[in-house]
Amino acid sequence: MGRRRNRGRAVDGVFLLNKPPGISSNFALQQVRRLYGAAKGGHTGALDPLATGMLPICLGEATKFSQHLLDSDKRYITTAKLGVRTDSSDADGVVVEEKPVPENLTEAQIEQFLVENFSGEIEQVPSMFSALKHQGQPLYKLARQGIKVEVKPRKVIIHEIKMTAFRGDEIDLEVYCSKGTYIRSIVEDLGHLIGCGAHVKMLHRKDVGAFTADQMMTLDELRQNVPENADEEALKGIQFELDKLLLPAWAAVADLPAVQLDQTQTKLVLHGHNVSFNDAQEYEVGCLVRLFAAVSDATPERFLGVAEVNEEGAFKPKRLICTANDQ
Repeated sequence: MGRRRNRGRAVDGVFLLNKPPGISSNFALQQVRRLYGAAKGGHTGALDPLATGMLPICLGEATKFSQHLLDSDKRYITTAKLGVRTDSSDADGVVVEEKPVPENLTEAQIEQFLVENFSGEIEQVPSMFSALKHQGQPLYKLARQGIKVEVKPRKVIIHEIKMTAFRGDEIDLEVYCSKGTYIRSIVEDLGHLIGCGAHVKMLHRKDVGAFTADQMMTLDELRQNVPENADEEALKGIQFELDKLLLPAWAAVADLPAVQLDQTQTKLVLHGHNVSFNDAQEYEVGCLVRLFAAVSDATPERFLGVAEVNEEGAFKPKRLICTANDQ
């Protein structure tokens, strides 16, 4: 048998990519993985090719906590183009209807529409061009084949929505919302309320959970650190430097309480056993916490994973990371 090909190196962490327009989220992910030489990676919360902004890339063991980011609140800025409807509700779609924008439309009317229809918990029907699945097939694939299926409304929460500019046939909005919110659906519904239709001309995601826009880096900025003609040895050194740009593997769950375990508790957790802890009763049943190995002069702080508080007031390991030290 031939030797198994090395498909990449073990590197753990989170890279906050400022995704450029015109590429898919998966393509962007593969570019970051290639630059890092990472064996494993995934993104959290796909952005359409049209969209730009924050796309958290989880590498290695960080992928185990990506769901926490998927469940996080997000903040977007978008431009709604009034008077034109498209089949995909964004600028990449085919125009299906054009209507004049009401001449007497005012900022006060728009703000009233936003307050009355897009505040708090609302129901929205996701676009047929979304990544939601129907019988295992993404809706956007069905839509491109001309297949229409019933898409059920879903409840989402709009924590804040505000108009930042109005230019006659364009409206700039900032939206802070829960997971599962489709900005294109908000824009399409707003266009319907105004009476002329609308589509997303621009969409940019600023924040995901506790991650903010100032932490992002573009693909071009990342590529500048990797010369095209670098040989294998040089590339190893470069990638080591790139690792310094990564947030730790636990960054995706940074909002969870942190608990430090002693050596005995650490061994129990690493073998999948529940751990009793004096302070566990301070947390509600079902609460998630981050677990760290004890800190000493010889052993630096080490992230172990995430545990859940059970009814007995103990920590039940839920997602643990694997390192060379655990072998």
